[in-house]
Amino acid sequence: MTAQILDGKTLAQRLKGQLQTWLAEVSPQVGRPPGLAVIWVGDNPASAAYVGQKQKSCAQVGITSFGGQFPAHTSQGELAHLIQQFNQDERVDGILVQLPLPADLDSTKLLHTITPDKDVDGLHLVNLGKLLRGEPGLQSCTPAGVMRLLGHYQIPLAGKQAVVVGRSILVGKPLGLLLLASDATVTFAHSRTPDLAGLTRQADILISAVGRQGLITPQMVKPGAVVVDVGINRTPAGLVGDVDFVGVQAVASYLTPVPGGVGAMTVAQLLLNTVQSYGQRHELVMPQFSG
Repeated sequence: MTAQILDGKTLAQRLKGQLQTWLAEVSPQVGRPPGLAVIWVGDNPASAAYVGQKQKSCAQVGITSFGGQFPAHTSQGELAHLIQQFNQDERVDGILVQLPLPADLDSTKLLHTITPDKDVDGLHLVNLGKLLRGEPGLQSCTPAGVMRLLGHYQIPLAGKQAVVVGRSILVGKPLGLLLLASDATVTFAHSRTPDLAGLTRQADILISAVGRQGLITPQMVKPGAVVVDVGINRTPAGLVGDVDFVGVQAVASYLTPVPGGVGAMTVAQLLLNTVQSYGQRHELVMPQFSG
């Protein structure tokens, strides 16, 4: 068996093309393009790469970028004030605080300062609450991107055993809720899970979102399982995920690469969330962006 690759990069490019075409039509009618404000604090190299990728993608589809990089010594109060300004700015449809922030800043309080309608990262209490209740709202970019990728490849989820390794509020928990909403039976695993391999071998859908190179080995994967690698690990040889890609490719039926899998879908979902917010603010009829 050789796993089919879940090509997030190609799907993301298709989605961006659809967004670009639609925005070229509607932005002149509205009188302005969508606007995304990105707040990046400090000089973390990984954050610099992510922000650059997001800003480039915004320019490609016709979204105006606001915000920018701020010194590491920027205070909590200054950032909260900046977010409030963006909350009130009619040109801004989405606000993103690039994580991680310097250790002396309270990221949770800053995220909760963003008005829920502009919370394109889906991390405000209101949007997380809507996700929990199964109500429409802005959803976390990485989990929503994973679900869109699985849907594109028509991978059945109803009745399947899904194991999510990782329980962060950024990925693991919201992704588990989305899988549950698709009628999968969901189990969360984490650092204190006994016999992790015994659990993962039961999974029809196995998702690793830990950030630990080599965590998921071929012996931990059920033959024919769908394996989604959300992990990002920087090595001298480049980016790698949590999954032993070569080994697991011989066991799984579907597998995401790193890079070129979930990361590309995360950026695409951020653009989609921004456009969704823009459409709601201007009461536009939104098409189904499917890729």
